[in-house]
Amino acid sequence: MIESSSSVTENHPVRTDIATARRIVIKVGSSSLTTLDGGLDEAKLIALTDVIGAHRAAGHEVILVSSGAIAAGLEPMGLYKRPRDLATQQAAAGVGQGLLMAAYTRALGRYDLVPGQVLLSADDLIRRTRYKNAQRAIDKLLALGTLPIVNENDAVATEEIRFGDNDRLAALVAHLSHADALVLLSDVDALYSGPPNLPESVRIERVSSIADLGDIAIGGTGSAGTGTGGMATKVEAALMVADSGIPAVLTSAEKVSGVLGGEHVGTWFAVTHKRRGTRLLWLRHLARTFGSVTIDKGAESAVLSRGTSLLAAGVTGVTGDFEAGDPIEIRSLDGTVIARGMTNFSAHELPAMFGFSTDELGTRLGNDYRKEVIHRNDLVLTHVSGGR
Repeated sequence: MIESSSSVTENHPVRTDIATARRIVIKVGSSSLTTLDGGLDEAKLIALTDVIGAHRAAGHEVILVSSGAIAAGLEPMGLYKRPRDLATQQAAAGVGQGLLMAAYTRALGRYDLVPGQVLLSADDLIRRTRYKNAQRAIDKLLALGTLPIVNENDAVATEEIRFGDNDRLAALVAHLSHADALVLLSDVDALYSGPPNLPESVRIERVSSIADLGDIAIGGTGSAGTGTGGMATKVEAALMVADSGIPAVLTSAEKVSGVLGGEHVGTWFAVTHKRRGTRLLWLRHLARTFGSVTIDKGAESAVLSRGTSLLAAGVTGVTGDFEAGDPIEIRSLDGTVIARGMTNFSAHELPAMFGFSTDELGTRLGNDYRKEVIHRNDLVLTHVSGGR
């Protein structure tokens, strides 16, 4: 159910989930850290670190996902708007990342906090071993009392493999760090039913499912034109974590203190599923797949409706070149990707197994084949017709 400020006025008790969160991820976009002409605005950065410093002093762990490297590099390079080509963006990030971290170091030093820089590329999280390395690095920075500041490694990111915005990165960091909540900051104080500048638009206070957003126009980049993520990417990130058991709030940087205090500001994205394990989150959102299997209607129904493992009896086709243990897609007969999973068999083994039960496979091919193609513990749904 969706709730707007025109119909709801009382505070929701769940807002205390943010105020009491032991570990919280805060994402701030370029538009919240820059001047109107696109340069880094240290006053805005200091205001943000004042709130973070107070929250840390109150005993909470904070991970900051901060954009702004490209924006910080514009003025020193004599650029006055965000470049469109990747090479110039990379150059600006190379100059600006150091300046951004220097500004954070000065601001956080007033609270005796030391920032720890974590630069990630999509490739770092696509590969399971690097994903675990990123997880360990952030955990250790927190254990040592530092404030992890995460950003995409724009200086080496390529068009083919990059996050493209830090909203999705923030959602993934919330997952891998086992955060208790995610706060997405922008230059808009909430999600609205229409353009925020129109008087008939009302603030959306609570979103309980993606179906709630069907009639809402979402879009736009930041007012300074320095960011890559508009409202749509923030909503996508909020829904991603809510679907995985982590509550999220979308609001403006000016209202971050109120959010952390449990005030009824911004748009609350309610948890829609219990918390998932990080391995399944990686499999669903990040893992590179090496091929796919096509399954019949009976297997599709069993996987989607009953949560069963995928058996060879329901497999009708295979594409790609994968080995046992690789992530692959599971497709319905019409080609829709309905799930992802870690296969127990290679692409070369599977054709000889099509249509046979596990007992028949054991008799025909040996006991090593008397098991599921994908066990349900290694399978995550990506599509459920009619909702989740």
